[in-house]
Amino acid sequence: MQQINYQVNNRIAYITLNRPEKRNAFNRELVSELKDAFSQAEKDASVKVIVLKAEGKVFCAGADLAYLQSLQKHTFDENLEDSTYLKELYLQIYTHPKVVIAAVQGHALAGGCGLITVCDFVFSVPEAKFGYTEVKIGFVPAIVMTFLIRKIGEGRAKEMLLSGDLIDANQAQSYGFVNKIVLEEDLVSQTDAFAQHLCQTNSAEAMQATKQMIAAIQTMPLAEALTYAAEMNAKARAFEDCKKGINTFLNKEKLSW
Repeated sequence: MQQINYQVNNRIAYITLNRPEKRNAFNRELVSELKDAFSQAEKDASVKVIVLKAEGKVFCAGADLAYLQSLQKHTFDENLEDSTYLKELYLQIYTHPKVVIAAVQGHALAGGCGLITVCDFVFSVPEAKFGYTEVKIGFVPAIVMTFLIRKIGEGRAKEMLLSGDLIDANQAQSYGFVNKIVLEEDLVSQTDAFAQHLCQTNSAEAMQATKQMIAAIQTMPLAEALTYAAEMNAKARAFEDCKKGINTFLNKEKLSW
């Protein structure tokens, strides 16, 4: 991998954007390597939690504009294939069976803001700015809006998507797509501590099923969602982790995941 770094340590997979000279902007290669890295983490049984982070002063500036300009010469079908390829990355992260935590050390803009929107948790430095600036250059925040509306609701999503203005970390936290604001010097340690907390206190099987359900039930009618929930409840009772958890609790033993 040339544009990201991938490392596993103590049950945590670290996926790091490593294109700081281009503000970690998306091009085909970066998107491809991210997809490969998340696939690798999914298949690795030793990985329980994923931390997504970035090198440099900017977390991710979204699409590489030079790359976008080159795509203007392509046919509709060629552009559709390219945008579908990016869509698959966002969906892969959003539906990933393992918890994904973003450690944001700098601005997350446009598609880069979308990247953290599909993560399960976001830790940010106070100085970071967030926004979907596509309308300011005549572009459309098409794919990312699907996930943003789910996360923060239509009203606030319209405010961000139609204005194209940036918001600071405090406002992003009040909107609900930043979970915690930490000082830059504490970002790594606090993100790691939270990741380890999830590893040590929660069942991987249960977190995966819970995340799967959160993604699925939002588009279901109430009756269908409740039927699905009842089925998942029944399936969960047969989880090996559930058997272990209940047995350990009843025997008053210390539960270790």
